Amino acid sequence: MSTTPAAPGSTALAPEIAARLKRTADGLVPAVAQQYDTGEVLMLGWMDDEALHRTLTTGRCTYWSRSRHEYWVKGDTSGHVQLVKSVALDCDGDTLLVKVDQTGAACHTGDRTCFDADVLPLG
Repeated sequence: MSTTPAAPGSTALAPEIAARLKRTADGLVPAVAQQYDTGEVLMLGWMDDEALHRTLTTGRCTYWSRSRHEYWVKGDTSGHVQLVKSVALDCDGDTLLVKVDQTGAACHTGDRTCFDADVLPLG
């Protein structure tokens, strides 16, 4: 596996898509995974050009793991697969919204979503 994300332009990602992406200093774009039919926000992952290309062409979410420094396909080890229904780029080009059909837990803790455990108090 690669130890750094692919450099912009070094992948088969369509040039017109790559040109619209605004990446972090390390070449990544945040990708919000949302359950396509309920709108439930499941998780946030990171994609570079290669991960986005793989996601668009395979129909399975591929992310760049910042901690492991490698690509990972959601569900390959856990069985908790994300089948891609659509991918949208926000108006600024700096965030992806990936609508998926999630099988099982989206969170590495085993929870359905990464956002249900710690609701912060308002006021």
